[in-house]
Amino acid sequence: MFHVNHQRPGAEIHHTDPFAVPTGQRSPARRLRGRLAAPVTLWTAPGPAGLTVSSTLVAEGEPDRLLGLVDPESDLWAAVEDSGRFAVAQLGPAHRQLADRFAGLFPSPGGLFAIGEWTDTPYGPVPADAGGWAGCRLDTSREYGWGLLVEATVEVVDLAEESAPLLHHRGRYRTLDT
Repeated sequence: MFHVNHQRPGAEIHHTDPFAVPTGQRSPARRLRGRLAAPVTLWTAPGPAGLTVSSTLVAEGEPDRLLGLVDPESDLWAAVEDSGRFAVAQLGPAHRQLADRFAGLFPSPGGLFAIGEWTDTPYGPVPADAGGWAGCRLDTSREYGWGLLVEATVEVVDLAEESAPLLHHRGRYRTLDT
């Protein structure tokens, strides 16, 4: 039976994840990662392709750099390798379904970019209502754990008015209580 949780955006099919590893059987590193709140971002590339990423770090410097862990088998990674560039957009509380769609957890009839308003950039499309975005040039990548560590140079930053971030913590989306 399909259960829709009307109290929060998004839908649930089960009340619990039937594939989840029981807490006591999870690795200590996985349990630690789950306790660290992470910003929810959307990475996109020309093609277009996209992926929700919650392991993104910006390092100030000359030049500014961006690091992230992505799925090496994702359509996003194929598009980034092909184009050598990508966009990273900050998502906010209103983007829960968008984040789930690009994570492959929510249906996307017509394709990932069919719903919502998008701004085309040379780095990939970004949600028109994103809190800001960065255009990045791929520098290098390497296997890192089960993911791919992507290192890039930030070439463009376009910030909207400051907005609340969407966070991922303990397997759920959270927001800051201000």
